[in-house]
Amino acid sequence: MTAPHALELRGLHKSFDRTEILRGVDLQLREGERCALIGPNGAGKSSLFNLISGRYRADAGSVLLHGADITRLPPQGINRLGLARSFQISSLFPRLSAFENVRCAVLGKLGYRYAFWRPIGRLRDAEERAHAVLARVGLAGRGHLPAGALSYADQRALEVAVTIAADASVILLDETTAGMNRAESQAMVALIREVTAGKTLLLVEHDMQVVFDLADRIAVMDNGRVIACDSAANIRANPEVQRLYLNRSGHG
Repeated sequence: MTAPHALELRGLHKSFDRTEILRGVDLQLREGERCALIGPNGAGKSSLFNLISGRYRADAGSVLLHGADITRLPPQGINRLGLARSFQISSLFPRLSAFENVRCAVLGKLGYRYAFWRPIGRLRDAEERAHAVLARVGLAGRGHLPAGALSYADQRALEVAVTIAADASVILLDETTAGMNRAESQAMVALIREVTAGKTLLLVEHDMQVVFDLADRIAVMDNGRVIACDSAANIRANPEVQRLYLNRSGHG
């Protein structure tokens, strides 16, 4: 029997008022695959991420995680089943330390729920895992700093730390290198490659060098549909993709 895809999207539709944003999106990701999602502004990439992660509810179609239908689950239920995402706009708690941000993400994975009689500082397993995650993203020496006091590149690394803290098997990253210079982008690519090893990755990315460096396959969206999904070499040579995306500037 063939194993189910790590992530499978079947005929996803989404409208806001009378505007159709997604028009039947189909996409399958194999276990351990890295797939980049590209396309011009307004193609539906962020809306698709919001559907997959449970932030939006699909009008039609389904999302399967390791063969299980998660289409109607809330975000926290999806996260518990092994899918985590980052956001294009920072979702960190700026006044909490980097360590505290990561520890918040760790608690649910370890099965802890809110209990006012249990001091959070005594949860040694949560503290140890949070420190280990910070070390993985190169922030071991800055865990005590407020997230809002970190440099921009370090904040993006902290976003990655929060995303991977629950040890999800499927990870969605939304424009992680946006606003970075070339050196920072290269460092982030190396970090993403290291922390997602063996996991399934779907990333929205505007920097085509990052896309070609990271992705096993590239899915191209336009007008609410996936119009091509192939290797980097084939996507580069696809004339429709060149017309819609690679040769024009509005590609965020």
